[in-house]
Amino acid sequence: MILALDVGNTQIFGGVFVDNEMLFHFRMNTSAVNSSDQYGLFLKSVLRENGVDPDKIERIGLCSVVPESVHSLVNCCRKYFGISPFVLKVGVKTGLKIRYKNPAEVGPDRIADAIAGSFLFPDKDLIIIDFGTATTVEVVNRDKEYLGGAILPGLKISMLALERNTSRLPSVEILKPDSVVGKTTTESIQSGLYYGVIGGLKEVIHNISKEQFCDGDPVIIGTGGFASLFSKEGLFSEERPNLVLEGLLIAMNLNDEKRKV
Repeated sequence: MILALDVGNTQIFGGVFVDNEMLFHFRMNTSAVNSSDQYGLFLKSVLRENGVDPDKIERIGLCSVVPESVHSLVNCCRKYFGISPFVLKVGVKTGLKIRYKNPAEVGPDRIADAIAGSFLFPDKDLIIIDFGTATTVEVVNRDKEYLGGAILPGLKISMLALERNTSRLPSVEILKPDSVVGKTTTESIQSGLYYGVIGGLKEVIHNISKEQFCDGDPVIIGTGGFASLFSKEGLFSEERPNLVLEGLLIAMNLNDEKRKV
């Protein structure tokens, strides 16, 4: 069994794989844990709750956009599982040609998405939209070149910005409104957040397709926590909610990491 962990700014997204198939996945708030012992106790607990003996974990892979978490997680894996984890970072094999001006700037979650996309859709131009704390857009061509992308404020960030920087606008539930025209302040915020994302992404997708793919027909993949909210809006042709973990698993196999402490 393989344990894969994606540590984001807001949540830890994890999954257990058996023979390259996901057995189950889980999420928890990133702020809820920060020490190696807290990580270890949580991970062993969530494994047992899902019927998995922690001793059955043979390999662990992780990617993190929170640098200060990596040291604690590595120590957690060594102490609680007896495994030195694979860490997706600059210098490991990815199967991609990174065309970013400074490859070290690319978040490992973005690279994981790109790895999975290029593996699942070979010989295709790709635009990958990941709806997380930030909404990221990755561009990968059919030659497996990671060309770069775009980063937009995520839905929750946008909502919190309105709440914190205005005197009368409240925090709202993030959902698809019944109408574009809100009849209350809450409905108006929900409409602006929802349709603002759709409009912004349509413009980004249109210009990427024109600029990078000569108005071709790239495969557009939606992933991340809020992807399902937009699944019927025609933004993407494929929805892969676990794409980042799939990419991390592929990277682990490419680097053939299996090291017991």
